[in-house]
Amino acid sequence: MQQSPDEAEVLFTLLAERYERRSVMVTSNLVFSQWDRIFRDQMATAAAIDRLVHHAVVLEFDVTSYRTDRSRRKSPPAPAPRGRTPGPLLPRARRRSTS
Repeated sequence: MQQSPDEAEVLFTLLAERYERRSVMVTSNLVFSQWDRIFRDQMATAAAIDRLVHHAVVLEFDVTSYRTDRSRRKSPPAPAPRGRTPGPLLPRARRRSTS
């Protein structure tokens, strides 16, 4: 998704401010050679990538997207059992007896 110049500047500023100060984790479905779609400026793209990969561990996975694969195979949801509504995720607190 292409960013507006202001959005790209905010992202670049974040990366520049955190460079060598704090950790940053970035996920993307684009390889670095396609990051010019984000920043639109080759100099800003190169500077952002440079800051990200310096002292970095880059994990690259060449696999099908889990969410895309799952949505393609997704079947309609199973109906809820008759006479029951789904309960809360956490157990209810026990009520004290007032007798």
